[in-house]
Amino acid sequence: MPDLPLGPLADVLAAQPDGVALVDAEGERTWAMAVPEIAAAARRMVDAASDPDQRWGVLGDNAAPTLMAHAAGILAGVGTVAVSRQLTLPELTDQVQDSGMVALIAGPGGAPTAVAALEAGIVDTVVLHSGATTDSTAPGIVAWKDWIDGASASTDFADRPARPGMVYTSGTTGRARGTQTRWVLAPVDTHREYLSKLRERAQFPDGPHIVVGPLQHNGPLTAVRHLLLGRPVVIVGKFDGAEVLRLIEHYGVTSSVMVPTHFQRLLAVDADVRAQRDVSTIALVAHTGSACPPDVKRAMIDWFGPVLIESYGGSESGTLCRISSPEWLEHPGSVGRAVEPFRVVVVDEDGNDLADGETGILAFEAPEGFGPTYHHDPEKTAKAYVRPGAFTLGDMGHVDENGFIFITDRMSDMVVSGGVNLYPSESENALRQHPAVADVAVIGIPHPDLHEQLLALIVPADPAAAPSAAELESFCRELISAYKIPRQYEFISELPRNEMQKVDKKALRRPYWDSDRTIAG
Repeated sequence: MPDLPLGPLADVLAAQPDGVALVDAEGERTWAMAVPEIAAAARRMVDAASDPDQRWGVLGDNAAPTLMAHAAGILAGVGTVAVSRQLTLPELTDQVQDSGMVALIAGPGGAPTAVAALEAGIVDTVVLHSGATTDSTAPGIVAWKDWIDGASASTDFADRPARPGMVYTSGTTGRARGTQTRWVLAPVDTHREYLSKLRERAQFPDGPHIVVGPLQHNGPLTAVRHLLLGRPVVIVGKFDGAEVLRLIEHYGVTSSVMVPTHFQRLLAVDADVRAQRDVSTIALVAHTGSACPPDVKRAMIDWFGPVLIESYGGSESGTLCRISSPEWLEHPGSVGRAVEPFRVVVVDEDGNDLADGETGILAFEAPEGFGPTYHHDPEKTAKAYVRPGAFTLGDMGHVDENGFIFITDRMSDMVVSGGVNLYPSESENALRQHPAVADVAVIGIPHPDLHEQLLALIVPADPAAAPSAAELESFCRELISAYKIPRQYEFISELPRNEMQKVDKKALRRPYWDSDRTIAG
């Protein structure tokens, strides 16, 4: 009977059983505590997902069990889905049914919606951790410790098809679509082969890694690779700059994944506090999510040293280009050069190549099997390609004569707020259901901390009886996740449209930005 392929986890358990493996708000877990938990979770997940197409949903509370559950799924060959803990029940139901989730794991943030899904018969099991509780008596609710303690000792870990983790991304239709994380680029057949390739692509240097972003997004979730290599991970709940600096010093943290908002909040910590904290152990900070203001990036390089590595890519593609701190100082504003096996091209709307320095659609050529795909959505997959073998993530830009890539605008209406991709169509679809809204457009406008935020421009059905912002916000809370709800509302008489009667979003954004570039960065 094949056993669980623990690999480096077994090695570190034997060599350092009392060493710190995981840290979260509940305290420290040693390797002697964490490895058996991961193994037990793997057994429970296999038992519940006998069909390889069945998956476990893991709601993204920033806690050790979230990371352990994803690690267990990779070890066992059970696909996991990184689920936003802010989803409403209709949003969660859509993702459960689309991906084949049979069970959910949730902490305090995701517990209410997870339990509601169980009560509605959408899933069979809900595992609660990190102090999450419920008044529900529905069968199928189990505490993490009881779930772990009840694991079978005789689970057969036969080879299963490769099932990389899945995340959901929205788009112009407003409906989220699943895509497998591209942590391994080469096509693989079995879960053991996938695990082997995953371990070969270690992203971070040895030593403790600190997670500061939500464990429902692809960047922070890359910490699971670090854990599977037998390396410690420190998980931060709500971001607090002074506390993050304390943890970096206390644990000798060597790496992290951050977005520009994290940089700004670290730089906002009192100067005396910053001066007292030793951050010299940091060897790599990968940053992504949105463009970083140049003054913020220079200040971070001056403070942390030339350890910032900026990446551009997506969950559906993996990293497409990368730039080091020294390179960025020589080519400020660039997101770097394309990485293997990708080749950057800039094309016009017909897919024709443009010359160096000309602005157009940024696209990337990739070998067959390396480009993005969307679960159960061939139409969205096809729309990602500007021509056969060349796909785009929806950005405009140019490439200089040395191959450095510069992003100047977006093709799509997507807004990046605090490193999180927001699709206005989801907000618009919700607001249009309000009886007092005749028409609506949602756009991104500048925000001093998050870089961009959502603004809803409302055409009221009756200008004399326009709904209040509070009423609209409350209405949306029943339909979409809180982070997708606009925080600002303005009422206008009509929306500008082009000759094809499509709302002119660029014209709507222009008054709020101080240049022709109507995105942050």
